[in-house]
Amino acid sequence: MNTLLSIEKRNAVLSKMAALLEQERASLKSINQQDLNNYSGDDLAMEKRLLVDDAKIDGMILSLQQLASQEDPIGKVRFDFIHDNGLKISNKTAAFGTILIIYESRPDVTVEAGGIAFKSGNKILLKGGKESLLSNQKIVSLWHQALTDIEVDSSWVEYLNYDRKETQAFLEKPTQKVDLIVPRGGENLINFVKKHASCPVIVSGRGNNFVYVNREADLDRAMAIIINGKTSNISVCNALDKVLIDTNLPNWEIFAKQLITELQLLNVNVLGDASVSDATQIPCIKNDLIWHEEFLDYKIVIGTTNSDQEAIDKINKYCGGHSASIITKNEVTAREFMDNVDTAAVYHNASTRFTDGGQFGLGGELAISTDKLHQRGPIGLQHLVTNKWYIYGDGQIR
Repeated sequence: MNTLLSIEKRNAVLSKMAALLEQERASLKSINQQDLNNYSGDDLAMEKRLLVDDAKIDGMILSLQQLASQEDPIGKVRFDFIHDNGLKISNKTAAFGTILIIYESRPDVTVEAGGIAFKSGNKILLKGGKESLLSNQKIVSLWHQALTDIEVDSSWVEYLNYDRKETQAFLEKPTQKVDLIVPRGGENLINFVKKHASCPVIVSGRGNNFVYVNREADLDRAMAIIINGKTSNISVCNALDKVLIDTNLPNWEIFAKQLITELQLLNVNVLGDASVSDATQIPCIKNDLIWHEEFLDYKIVIGTTNSDQEAIDKINKYCGGHSASIITKNEVTAREFMDNVDTAAVYHNASTRFTDGGQFGLGGELAISTDKLHQRGPIGLQHLVTNKWYIYGDGQIR
């Protein structure tokens, strides 16, 4: 196990990495273009996640700068107790040790997740997808340069260039100690990791996020939130896939038609349940299984509900446990919805696109967990820790 680095050294490495990304901006974009040229798939969301442009690099640099400015998450006292016999007992946050991150397509994860794991005192094992290999190798070389320049062992950040068979073998019988695994990607990747992993796994699950338009909604606000949630970035887990409209909303059919027109102008394929299809003449969904799907595409399903409780029940039945939003002017209704919808993030009059570590003030995230143990939602520095008991005595025996 690596000895815990001082917070000064950890911050210095992060700052150096930010400077190197700026310095190597053109080279990184050029290498990423090779990955894009080599990508032969037709998955639009995968391709968008693979791209490294100036905006992505700006985001990587900002994430590192924010991480460097945040407090040390290690050694925080969570509980203090003095025993009757004088023992002083404290519970403090501690690093996990070694964290394996397995992810698809996104080279920015190599920076952001790597930075969060490193700042929280952990060694990082990075296992990216073959489609982003050249970009990831370039970024890891920058990590190693940053570590070496600050006189820190480069083994703190390690890239595992494994194929599927080698990855499975490593998960089942790791050749080095691994304390935590975080898969970031589609359901196939997550199921693969959960099936074969021999240590704890935090699931960064699917999105399939919902917006519920309540009968007391501000419809201009609802329109803007839905359009933003669906079209601003289709390739992310906080994108919108489902809309529920309260049939008690006056003239709900008119709103549905206006919404569908706006979505279709933006090239979104819109499907409806029977009520919406009858009212607007859009194609009707063929079966209820579609309510479970995360699309990661220009596709959305619009349905109706007859009550707030029906909306809550439907979201809890079908959503991915990620994010849900209610559009309403009624704060009591909003509170009941937010208290009873079982997702990691619940919104009132806002887009689900904000479920993100950077947007939540965490300086980025290692993943967005849809598990309830040990952390739910964006996993930032504050959450990428375990805990440890410190007991101070002067000869006490029991």
